[in-house]
Amino acid sequence: MLRTAFTHYINNFRGFSREIWILTLITFINRAGTMVLPFLSKYLKEDLHFTYNQVGWIMVSFGLGSMLGSWLGGKLSDKIGFYKIMIFSLFTSGVSLFLVQYITTFWALCGAMFVLMTIADMFRPAMFVSLGAYAKPENRTRALTLVRLAVNLGFAAGPALGGLIIMGIGYQGLFWVDGASCIISISIFALLVKEKKKVNHGDKMEISTEIKSVFHDRIFWVFLFVSFITAMIFFQLFTTLPLYHNEKFGLSEFQTGLLMTLNGLLIFALEMPTVGFMERKAFPKIKIIILGSFIMALSFFLLLINVWAGVLVISMICISIGEILTFPFSNAFALSRAPRGQEGRYMALYTMSFSLAHIVSSKVGFEIISRLGYQINWLFMACIGVIATFCCFWIRKALVDEKIN
Repeated sequence: MLRTAFTHYINNFRGFSREIWILTLITFINRAGTMVLPFLSKYLKEDLHFTYNQVGWIMVSFGLGSMLGSWLGGKLSDKIGFYKIMIFSLFTSGVSLFLVQYITTFWALCGAMFVLMTIADMFRPAMFVSLGAYAKPENRTRALTLVRLAVNLGFAAGPALGGLIIMGIGYQGLFWVDGASCIISISIFALLVKEKKKVNHGDKMEISTEIKSVFHDRIFWVFLFVSFITAMIFFQLFTTLPLYHNEKFGLSEFQTGLLMTLNGLLIFALEMPTVGFMERKAFPKIKIIILGSFIMALSFFLLLINVWAGVLVISMICISIGEILTFPFSNAFALSRAPRGQEGRYMALYTMSFSLAHIVSSKVGFEIISRLGYQINWLFMACIGVIATFCCFWIRKALVDEKIN
């Protein structure tokens, strides 16, 4: 029984090209090396002695750079190709990380973080476009899921390793290791993967090829709103929820860490088999996103039950299931929506929606909590999740109308 289940699980990882596995490897190395981010606010406050207000502005510069980088990366991927953008982005951001550690004044750090993230986040839309070139059409959603799995595993390993480096050689060690991981990972990519033009596999796209510009694609803009909302809800997991665990239920950092680990284990165990099953059954992506958005909203309605700590576990399971159903298929929907030659622009706007959500999520969440309390914040997040679900229903109807016309 267990052997059969394990065989089925492993089968979900079969059928990928060599290039996809190399992309997964370099993504894991790069994400595991991204140790500066989890400790950045702590470094700015404790090592450089900035005020909370100054730290906030540096993080805003970080987020704005991420948005600009996402847009530039997508636009330039369409102009000169994803391969060149990926190599430029990771190599240059690696060198930049070596230099940023020597910048210690407020305004200079605001500018440095903005430039660094502009360069670094050019990589993300280019990487998404590369998956469209190197993955077979029938494997595309699973390939996106495989890379997401590498990202999650990298983020799980990175902070722990980062903590050890800080204890051993201080915060400066993070910049050296993070920069080196960027350069090593893209060097592996450049040596082992040859440039390939985006080709038309002849797969059936979910769109009308008459769409000329992303700015005239109404369905995609509504989809971006849905992506922004679901990301905004999900990011509460890393901002307001850990504080709520402690303030309401008295959970320790270790207990909160166990809940986060539960999320990671569920993603690791269930995401690839779920995506593989949905692909084999050819479920429409938007139907899966509808279900995922609703379950994510439900997880915050559950948090309104604030008299029993066990509800935190149930809510975390719901958030994890919502993440499994929403994010891989959102990635795939965005890529499949793009006409030939505009993949970069579409994926740029998609990644920008996550960058914007990262900025807005904590600001809005903490503002609501400070004025009205945790319960109102959970209710607000749940309600916007329901709005996102209804927007998905509109997208589904619009897609049907589009095919008819």
